[in-house]
Amino acid sequence: MDVMPKWAEVALVPLISLILAAVLSALVILAIGEDPLEAVNLMVTGALGSTYGWGYTLYYATNFLFTGLAVSVAFHAGLFNIGGEGQAMLGGLGVALACLLIPWPHWSLALLGASLAGALFGAAWAAIPAFLQAKRGSHIVITTIMFNFIGAAVLNYVLVNLMRPAGQMDPATARFPDTTNLPTLHDILAPLGIAFSKSAPANVTFLIALLACVLVWFLLWRTWLGYEIRSYGKSEPAARYGGISPVAITMIAMLISGGLAGLMAINNVMGEAERLVLNAVEGAGFIGIAVALMGRSHPFGVLLAAILFGFLYQGGAELALWTSIPRELIVVIQALVILFTGALDNMVRMPLERLFLMLRRSRA
Repeated sequence: MDVMPKWAEVALVPLISLILAAVLSALVILAIGEDPLEAVNLMVTGALGSTYGWGYTLYYATNFLFTGLAVSVAFHAGLFNIGGEGQAMLGGLGVALACLLIPWPHWSLALLGASLAGALFGAAWAAIPAFLQAKRGSHIVITTIMFNFIGAAVLNYVLVNLMRPAGQMDPATARFPDTTNLPTLHDILAPLGIAFSKSAPANVTFLIALLACVLVWFLLWRTWLGYEIRSYGKSEPAARYGGISPVAITMIAMLISGGLAGLMAINNVMGEAERLVLNAVEGAGFIGIAVALMGRSHPFGVLLAAILFGFLYQGGAELALWTSIPRELIVVIQALVILFTGALDNMVRMPLERLFLMLRRSRA
């Protein structure tokens, strides 16, 4: 029997960890001579106080949703996929090829084709480390992080030597055709009479990310494949005894994980930049690890954590713009959140377990 109830495991532990990270962040802000309450107010106003701020917060959250879900699926299979950065890069290459090589008549068809291409390229990039782990015993952490650098080198070569338009110095592709441009949240909400900022980059991909959350939840907790993935992640010997193939589960889980990471390119490559640039991922693959940890690898928790990190990104940009607080401080805050939700998880969990155990004994 679990010592803590499920709601405490999913919500209370991350909440307390977040509060501890916020307290330490406030002390850091005080140490550099700034008012932490004013900083929090500016972050909230800049990230959530207008549709413009919400547009950027949801744009960043969409990226983190895909990469967080990618890490979560691998976590449930007992695999630590830290190659989301490289898989999203290669997913962007797939999206760019689909948008540039196929004359799509409408954005909806382009969205379907580019989503398929991005997922396939991301899954293919994850398949190699998965095969090395399943068949050769290579550690998935080492191979996936190495493939981040290999993916960056491949993308750099392709952009500079193969896909860069003649006469252009910027290592980027040509701009995608207008028929591939995705509608923004302004375009979606305007017919409903809801005003939303025209200049905010949030687009229809956010709705696809929400759908991905539902599908991942259904896969993991309502299908036989999800049961096998979770069983293998909990106990490999028991899974083997039950007839579950470690090779098949490793390959399938990593293919799904890589496909989800590759889907992120729909948001930043097709939806926002409308072309493929060299550093399109901007660290979202690594942030996905923190999002999955904080969300306890549950799609709903990943959604909340992704919005939190989207808030930190947009709020941090506002802090850097309007105060003397450096942009790097937001990296410190993110690091503190990761520290408490990941490395120091037991520091919060163990006292809570003792507290719930005492309450249970007192009731008994």
